Amino acid sequence: MKLEKFSADTRGFANHGWLKASHSFSFANFYNPERMNFGALRVLNDDIIAPGTGFGTHPHQNMEIITIPLSGKLKHKDSMSNEWLFVEPNEVQVMSAGTGIYHSEMNGSTEDHLNLFQIWIIPDKMGVSPRYNQATFSSVERKNKLQVLVSSLEDGDESGLKIHQNAKLSRIDLDKNSSFKYDLKSDKNGVYVMNISGEVAIDDYLLNQRDALGISDTSSFNVNSNSKSELLFIEIPMIN
Repeated sequence: MKLEKFSADTRGFANHGWLKASHSFSFANFYNPERMNFGALRVLNDDIIAPGTGFGTHPHQNMEIITIPLSGKLKHKDSMSNEWLFVEPNEVQVMSAGTGIYHSEMNGSTEDHLNLFQIWIIPDKMGVSPRYNQATFSSVERKNKLQVLVSSLEDGDESGLKIHQNAKLSRIDLDKNSSFKYDLKSDKNGVYVMNISGEVAIDDYLLNQRDALGISDTSSFNVNSNSKSELLFIEIPMIN
C-alpha cells in the first residue's frame, strides 16, 4: 500500500477579502509541481465566501465539477437554463462541463459565510453534452456507514449523482473510537481521504481537521476514529 500525507497547513492559501481559499492542488496563483493532481483528481478547493459575494459568470470545459457545501447556502445559475438554484449542506451539486458551460456561483446569504468544497475530476470522455444535477443526502444515512454521493454513469448499481469517470465520492460520519474498512471499487484506483473534522488514524498516519491522505496500490484500508469525525473519500483512477 502506498500512502502520502497532505497536511492541511501545506495547502496553498489565498485571501481575496471576499474569498478565503485553500488549495489542495496547484490552482490560480498557487503552483507546486509536486501538487498538480492525485490521479484523475485535479482540484480540491476549500472555499470560504463572504455574504453577498461569489464567482461571477465564467466558463468551464471538459471537466467533472462537484460542489459540496459544508455550511451556508450556495446560489447557482448556468447556461443550461438553470436560474438561481440553491444548494445547501447535505446537498451535492455535479456538472459535466463537456463541450462548454458558463455558470455563476454566489453566496446565497447576505448575512452568513458560505464554506464549500469544489472538486474537479478529469473525465474519461471529452466533448460530452453538458449536464447538471443536484441531490440531497441525509446525514443520518452516513452515521458510521458509507454514503455514496457520486459515482460513474456506467455504474448502474451505485446510488448517488453521476459523472463521466470511474470514480466514487462518499462520506462517513464516525463516532469516537469507531472503525471502518474501505474497499476500493477497482485495483486501478486510489483514494484521496479528506478529514473534514475530528481526528482519525489510517495505518501509521494521524489525520486532524483538513489533513488528507492519498492511498493507492491496495484493495482496502482501515480507518480508526480517535474522536467524532467526518470524512470525505474521493476514489479515482490513478492516471498520470
